[in-house]
Amino acid sequence: MTANTASSLNFFLFPTVISVAILAGVGIFLGPLALFTAVLLVILEVTLSFDNAVVNAKVLEQMSPKWQQRFLTWGIVIAVFLTRAVLPILIVAASVAVSPFTVASIAAFDPQKYAELLHGAEHIIASFGGIFLTMVGLKYFFDQGKEVHWIRVIERRLAQWGSVEAIEIAIALILLSFIAVLVPAHSTSILFAGIIAITLFIVVQGAASSFAVSTQHAVAAGTALFIYLNVLDAAFSLDSVVGAFALSTQLPIIIVGLGIGAYFVRALTVYMVRHGTLGNIIYIEHGAHWAILGLAAAMIANIFVDVPEPITGFIGLLFVGGAYLSSIRSVKS
Repeated sequence: MTANTASSLNFFLFPTVISVAILAGVGIFLGPLALFTAVLLVILEVTLSFDNAVVNAKVLEQMSPKWQQRFLTWGIVIAVFLTRAVLPILIVAASVAVSPFTVASIAAFDPQKYAELLHGAEHIIASFGGIFLTMVGLKYFFDQGKEVHWIRVIERRLAQWGSVEAIEIAIALILLSFIAVLVPAHSTSILFAGIIAITLFIVVQGAASSFAVSTQHAVAAGTALFIYLNVLDAAFSLDSVVGAFALSTQLPIIIVGLGIGAYFVRALTVYMVRHGTLGNIIYIEHGAHWAILGLAAAMIANIFVDVPEPITGFIGLLFVGGAYLSSIRSVKS
């Protein structure tokens, strides 16, 4: 066993032990079927969020080791309880105009009805997540300073278009307006959710960029990037939260499955930063951002038709896997 292999095994040892212990508890107290469902949810979360890990790693490189550790510790609390448990309740409460406490009570005592309410709010979830992820993907490709291109014929042209000020915002607003026109019954909520997504992206990105220019604002920069990473995680996770209810309506099982998946994705993110993985696989970031645009398209398409989660996960794996293979071939040549 090489030193790098041993280091990798040690890095993932603690998350693995904790995950196995929690899953064992699910199997003992809730039964084999609950255990099987929780494992499926772990796979669902990791599959849908692998590209998220790559993008997060690039952002995490700009943060100090202390903030990287906070991303793995404080961040997982936010990811499991706020993003995957509380945020959907708030979205449902807003969509049906009732108290969040009422929705929380429904989630706890009538999960089947909560699942129906959550799916009823899917257009809001898809609008927020789809538009936010669209902004993330477009911001990456509309960059004049981007010199390395994977799909060259497309990416070079997109980089040239980056000379147009705020072009990604204009495209996102046009796309949002087009969606709202096509869905008049939910146009107000779709526009509201999409505008919140665009505003959040602009504010957090702007704050992180402005603080990062000076080391005197290291804490503020770390905070801004930390907030950005968690908003990005929320945009990614909302799709898996909705999909999780197709497998189970029991909140404890959903929280365990998605929570373990989220923890592994975050551990993978920190691992890639500390081992310089992104620098060795030159096209992986490109593939991840194409996957983000694919996920954004799938979320928006969900407003009109049902897009199964396996297809969404396959899109991400296809782009990331293709970028990885291209990177390996590039190194060999």
